Amino acid sequence: MALDAATIERLIKEGLPDAQVTIEDLRGDGDHYAALVVSPAFKGKSRVQQHQMVYRALGGHVGNALHALALQTVAPQD
Repeated sequence: MALDAATIERLIKEGLPDAQVTIEDLRGDGDHYAALVVSPAFKGKSRVQQHQMVYRALGGHVGNALHALALQTVAPQD
């Protein structure tokens, strides 16, 4: 069963409570999403580490219930 945008956002926010999350359904099929995640927790982390943090928040859903996710992560600027 595919994840909907609200569930993806909820899972990310549960793992990164201070994050601002924007989810876009890229094809309108509920299977291909883009996510923009902005979090102070990303400061000082590499892009790979930032993405790993989001994937951890999503648990085992990536590649299973969540087929495709174009992920962009950003640390807020002071």
